This record gives sequence, structure tokens and C-alpha cells, in this order.
Amino acid sequence: MRYVLVTGGVVSGLGKGVTASSIGVLLQAAGLRVTAIKIDPYINTDAGTMSPFEHGEVFVLDDGGEVDLDLGNYERFLDVRLTKDNNLTTGKIYQTVIEHERKGDYLGKTVQVVPHITDAIQDWIERVAHIPVDGRDAIPDVCVIELGGTVGDIESMPFIEALRQFQFRVGPQNMCVIHVSLVPVLGVVGEQKTKPTQHSVQALRSSGLAPNLLACRSTEPLEDSVKQKLGLFCHVSPEHILTMHDVSNIWHVPLILKDQGAAKVILNHFGYGQRDIPLEPWEVRANKWDTLKRRVKIGMVGKYTGLTDSYISVIKSLEHASIAASHRLEVIWIEASGLEEDTKTKDPAKYNESWANMKLCDGILVPGGFGDRGVEGKIMAAKYCRENGIPYLGICLGMQVVVIEYARNVLGMSEANSAEFDPATPQPVVVFMPEGSTTHLGGTMRLGSRRTVLQTTDCVSAKLYQVEQYIDERHRHRYEVNPEMVDKFEEAGLQFVGKDESGTRMEIVELKGHKYFVATQYHPEFKSRPGKPSPLFLGLILASTGQLDTHMQNKIDPPDSPNRKGSSGSFSKAAGSPSGSPLKP
Repeated sequence: MRYVLVTGGVVSGLGKGVTASSIGVLLQAAGLRVTAIKIDPYINTDAGTMSPFEHGEVFVLDDGGEVDLDLGNYERFLDVRLTKDNNLTTGKIYQTVIEHERKGDYLGKTVQVVPHITDAIQDWIERVAHIPVDGRDAIPDVCVIELGGTVGDIESMPFIEALRQFQFRVGPQNMCVIHVSLVPVLGVVGEQKTKPTQHSVQALRSSGLAPNLLACRSTEPLEDSVKQKLGLFCHVSPEHILTMHDVSNIWHVPLILKDQGAAKVILNHFGYGQRDIPLEPWEVRANKWDTLKRRVKIGMVGKYTGLTDSYISVIKSLEHASIAASHRLEVIWIEASGLEEDTKTKDPAKYNESWANMKLCDGILVPGGFGDRGVEGKIMAAKYCRENGIPYLGICLGMQVVVIEYARNVLGMSEANSAEFDPATPQPVVVFMPEGSTTHLGGTMRLGSRRTVLQTTDCVSAKLYQVEQYIDERHRHRYEVNPEMVDKFEEAGLQFVGKDESGTRMEIVELKGHKYFVATQYHPEFKSRPGKPSPLFLGLILASTGQLDTHMQNKIDPPDSPNRKGSSGSFSKAAGSPSGSPLKP
């Protein structure tokens, strides 16, 4: 087993996750099997209870793990399926060590950070690195480890020390350290400054880890003189200093790393020798995105619009679908509260701007969320799309607001609401799930991959997924459509075309006769991949660009094909796939 450690310095948010994912892509292209681990030094056990405003999106895995958004990058870039143990936090490590101490596993010894915490970190990494994540049984060849935060952070110190020791446990020849740092350009001086990176590398080396490569973030490619200076003061060969300059789209990152010989350095360090690194699909995707002319405008009606990382998987899924449909994506951010009647009185300018933006959109997406802020605005968005024939995709809460809106404005239930927002509502069309916890929030939702059984093949969802029986997608919710109200909704034209295996939990709702009005309780964005877009996101983009009817007429799989029985969330030979796609550029 070989290990690539990616650390960061100077400031956070430099793109360590994308760098780690891109290194994984290069190693995969070289024929190696790759897994990934993200270390987050915070004390939280997982990301499940953290605000999207503070930490960005909570990514959900098949096993129900609520993890850092960087694991979403790993899954999308490497097309693997990780587990909750691939996200290691301080909380998990201390919890594990304390449990062992309570059992008496340390034989009466004083339990300390060194060696007990550091040993637990090393044991965790080594155990998880050997878990297959690509659907095959053999263990991976390489594990890419990303250490969150920046070198020098107090909370990172036990992990730095553990990784220092780990290089001797596995052998220095089996561990390659890549340090991501910042080379800023001061506006007044106009030159690339190396001092921040020098200090960052000095801090890393003083902790006992010496970088094999430097990945330097900058707005423009590094000048040769800057590389020479960094090499001299950071004790790294100039040939091992990589320029991670700004690019037009994220799919260029593996390409610029390949062009600078990153794969060659890593493979030689591990003793693999020289190998071909074919990246044609990445080249095609990156170049196609840069040359797309036709635009599709999708309105994102949410409550966390101030931080786009809150919806990063949704944005990436829209990008995957847009490039498959040969359109450049333009996301129009709409703060849900700006659509509400209260805003019309309190802030008319914001209200008018929000509705003007709504009317610019070719399609609308209402993503998931928690809490009552902005909910009435999301209900208004669903109503606007239903009444005006605008393509609509609702996810999780985006499905629940569809049900509330339909109950109020079609069924005449003026007080219809969710028990989440109004526990005393006399017309609860969305209710708390009976198995949920009312005392603990962390890890108590309905989480992970669950099966949705299609109730009919004569629906948009079945045709987009190219299946007839079931769909497996990931969930994250504690409220559901009131099963006692389902018959009333269906009699009024709202169709629940997907249900759980018990038949009592609603999973997919569609409005018959509408151009595209689909909402799901599950989160299809978590399984979308470059080249294999989520079917429902593809449907939204196709409907928004007038291509859906043509797409639906294509018969990709014969009726008796195994692909038509069920789907794991994205399809291997369907519209948007690099091979076999009926869509033309």
C-alpha cells in the first residue's frame, strides 16, 4: 500500500480537496486502484450537525455517513463509493480511544496523546486504506490522504505527529507528501511573493514532514525565477514545484498536473516506473465546457445562497447535466425569503429583484434545507412553476414544499403545512417520521442509500432512469409526506410514482401534463458523476432547453435488458454518457 499525503498552508480554501482528487485521477489513469481519506481536525464526530454557512455542504454516503464535502469531490473525480470511515475527525478518534480506555484495553496505563491518540490515528488510516471502494474485491494500491486545515493549527497537531510517525511505519518510500500553499501577488508590487510558502514549508518540516512536491496556488502560472527561489528555500527540486493556477473549469486541474509531470514524480517515488496516463475523457470534457455557446439559466431557490459551497453537489450535478446537453450552465441565485409576501412590505427592492430573477430562468431547482426561514418563498417558487409550466426539480424539502403548495392551492387546505414548521397545524401534510429521535440530532435522520420502488413505468422518472422496477439513491431527512393524505393528492392529479419498499413512504412525485415537474425525497445529486449525470438533473436541463421530448423517444436499452430492472442512481449507457449518448453537441 502506498500513501499520498496532501497538506495545506498559509490559508484554508486553497483547493486541497481538488488537488487530492486530481492526484487520484492521475494514479487511476496509470492503472492503479485508488481510495481516499479526509482528515478533519474538528471535535465533531461528523459533519451532520454543522451549519452549511460555516462548513459548506454535508455530503451523504451510501452507508449513511454525513461527511465533509471533499468526499464528494473524491467520489465524483474517482467514481468510487466511500464509507463513513473515510472521513476521520478528532471526535471519532477521541471517542474510539475513550471507549477502549473504559473497557480497560490499555491495561491501567496513563492514556495520552502520544502514543495512544497517535497510534489510533495510524491504525484507523491503515485499516480504512485497505477497504475496496471501486466495487471490486482487491484492496486499493494507493490511498490519498487529505489533512484538513493548515499546518500549524493547534487542532491539527496530533494528526501531524501521527503522520510523522506513520511515514516510518509504512516506509518513507511508500509515502509521498504534497504541500498545497499560496503564492500571492501583491497589487502594489505586482510580483509573485514566495515568503508565505517558505514559512508554511518551514512549519511543516519542523513537524517532521518534508514535502516531496509543492503545489502552489496562484492566479497565473509561476515564473521560473519564483520556482527556483522556492526550490532553494523550501528544499524541494524546482521540477517538483507545481503551478496550480486559476483555470476556466475544474476539469482542467488533472490535465495541468499531468502536463507538469506530477504523475511521473509520484510513480517514480513509489517505484512504479513510467506509465501512460491517458486522460482523453477529461480533455474532451474540459475543452467542451470552454467552447459551449448556448446557455441554460437555472434558478436556485435556497436559503444558503450566501455560500455556494452549501450546494456544491447540486451545482456539480447541474454542470454534469448541462455539458451532456451541450449547454453552458448559468446559475441564478435566488434567496428564498426574497419571494415572500413579507419581503414585499419590508424590502420591496429585494422582492422585485427576486421575482425578476425568477422570470429570467429556464428552469427552477429547490434544494434541501432545514428550518422555516425561506420556506414560504420556496412554496411560492413551486406554485409559480406549476402554474406557468416552468421546469421544476425539487429535492428533499423541495418535494415537501410541492406537497404543501398543492394542498393549499389545489385541495383548498389553507392551513396545510409541515409539522417541522408548524407543529400545531391542523392540516399536517408533512409529518415527523416515527422512527426519528426527538432528543438527539446527530446521525438520527433517515440516512444513506435506500430503495425506491417505481409504481408505474409510465412516468418521467422511470424513462429518465431507464428502469422499470427500482432506484437506489441516498437520503437525509427526518420528515416525510403524510401517508394518510396520499390518496387525496393522487385523486387531485399529483402522482407519487416512487415509494419506499413498504409502500408507505413517498419518494418521487410528478405532476402529469406538466413539461417537467418532478420532486424527490432523496438526494440524486450525491451520485451524479462527470460523464454520468444524475437522470433527474439531466431531465431538468433537457426540459429547460427544449430537448426532453426528443430524448425520451430514444430507446437505449431493449425491454429485457438488465439495465431496465433497477438503477443505482446514475446509468452507465444513457444520455450524457461519453459513449452511447443520443445527444449531439
